[in-house]
Amino acid sequence: MTDLLNIIIFLPIGIGIILFLVPDRFRIAQGIIAFAVSLAVLGIAIRIFGAAEAILPLISQIKASPFISEFTGTLEEFTLLSINPLTKVILLFLAALAPLIALYSIYKEKNPDFPAHFYSWFLITLGCSAGTVMAENLLLLLFFWGVLGYTLFKLIAQNDAESSNAAKKTLILVGSSDAMMIIGIGLIWEITGTLNISELSIATNSGPAIMAFIMLAIGAFTKAGAFPFHTWILNFTEKAHGLSSAYMPASFDKLIGIYFLTLLCSRIFELNQWLTLALLIIGVCTIIFAVMMALVQHNFKKLLGYHAVSQVGYMVVGISLGSPLGIAAGLFHMFNHAVYKSGLFLSATSIERKTGTTNLDKTGGLASSMPISFITALIFALSISGIPPLNGFASKWMIYQGIVEFGQQSSIASQLWIVWLTLAVFGSALTLASFIKFISGIYLGNKTEFTQKIKEVSWIQWVPKALLALICLWFGAFATEYVIKELFMPVSGSFAFVGIWDSAILSWLVVTSIVAGFLIYWIGSLKNMRHAEPFVGGEKATAEKGFPVTGFYHTLRKSRYLAFFYARAEEKWFDIYDLMKGFVLWTNKGFSAIHTGVLTTYVFWIYGGLVIILLLLIL
Repeated sequence: MTDLLNIIIFLPIGIGIILFLVPDRFRIAQGIIAFAVSLAVLGIAIRIFGAAEAILPLISQIKASPFISEFTGTLEEFTLLSINPLTKVILLFLAALAPLIALYSIYKEKNPDFPAHFYSWFLITLGCSAGTVMAENLLLLLFFWGVLGYTLFKLIAQNDAESSNAAKKTLILVGSSDAMMIIGIGLIWEITGTLNISELSIATNSGPAIMAFIMLAIGAFTKAGAFPFHTWILNFTEKAHGLSSAYMPASFDKLIGIYFLTLLCSRIFELNQWLTLALLIIGVCTIIFAVMMALVQHNFKKLLGYHAVSQVGYMVVGISLGSPLGIAAGLFHMFNHAVYKSGLFLSATSIERKTGTTNLDKTGGLASSMPISFITALIFALSISGIPPLNGFASKWMIYQGIVEFGQQSSIASQLWIVWLTLAVFGSALTLASFIKFISGIYLGNKTEFTQKIKEVSWIQWVPKALLALICLWFGAFATEYVIKELFMPVSGSFAFVGIWDSAILSWLVVTSIVAGFLIYWIGSLKNMRHAEPFVGGEKATAEKGFPVTGFYHTLRKSRYLAFFYARAEEKWFDIYDLMKGFVLWTNKGFSAIHTGVLTTYVFWIYGGLVIILLLLIL
């Protein structure tokens, strides 16, 4: 088993390093190699999924000499890998998504947004993600976690000032959160004297314990993209290539960030009611804030970026409930999001590549010329909107059930259960409204000058999207019978659903109602069918006339109650990176002002600082 663990980490990392030596003109060959390695990693992940729980060393002892034996023995303590139900299921999800994205990428494209050495960073990310998930020691986890921050930075092409700024912002925000994690890990060592995750169970009843949780939670929130540490995702998804967005912010970063948050809330710490309340507030704020911003976007990549943030809120809410039902729901939604959001970003990549634009006002009418892409995108959009019988509905319904169950407790947070439930359901309704805009703006309506001669993408690009769409259907239809029992109950523990809900029965009812509706329509209107010209607003519609779908959402931005909110968002009041940047520049300006070049002034500051230090030491 130790050999398998080493292979699943070091095989993709090693091949990725070798691919640095392959010239970019052999990109298709690199893509085939990356796809083959991803399939090998998936095969190993399946074998690990069936293995027994164990804690094994990453580096085996070498007993050639007493010195080497002592050194490696010490090193083993900090390089342990853990195989447990949570590790196995996250590892399986990571390994399952990678080959689909690798397959989609194998096509000829001259695109300046395509990052240099994409496949090298792709494979290094895959190996380090496996290492992060299986790390038993927090220092080892931090090592792989830090490498992932750098690979995220390199997955933006940085060919112009805007993309370079997006990459820099990503690196600074993620790097700053890593620094917070170092502080948290140091506090855990001070409190417990160990960094092995299986040995930790810290009650949050003291200042150092609470501070340790907050520092580590910041790392998890930043990686997953929860409010207010989410803004790097918006810039990343807008400026990076769609493949990079599908790979990292849409799937891998969510899986790893929520995995770590699950560790914090269910294994490393025992949360008090105030921390639970704080997590729920962060969760619902993430849902509502991001979806409100998504509604008014004209750039469909930026719209998807905001939804990559919004859906994290549901995961945070589920995990913060602390119950087996809530944790299972949060993890289930985490995987569902990785599936349909990866599919949406791949769909967006196809549209951008075919039309040369990401503006919803310039697209439209592509359903007839790209039918497979339309059907798959429609499935992804309905899934993220929580429409039955798709997987997005199944996980959101479980989160709603978990909130209702949570309301039976007596804590402060549980007494507000109706607030959490209302905001979660409201967020799902707004998500549906947002994706009506997405689907209508791209695939329905009249064609534009950008979409006149568009054809369907090649099979190598629609096959991954079709497989992801089938997963959305399968994980929704068989959620209660197989998926939850086999994949998530071993992680969270057994639980009973609140009320009566069976995903298979629901799926059959939905399918039956759709078929019955078509039959009734066909039988009743076949003989009496007539053709009429369409009209809009009482006037006959022509090919020259049209109304951009984005126009329906202008009233939100101009609303008396929301105009102030949108104006402040445009001014980056909610961008923690911009706020930090402004504070640093203001501080630098202050320090520059006191550097007058006068010697007596410098002597004053030196002695004044010395007095302050002495006072602090005395106190």
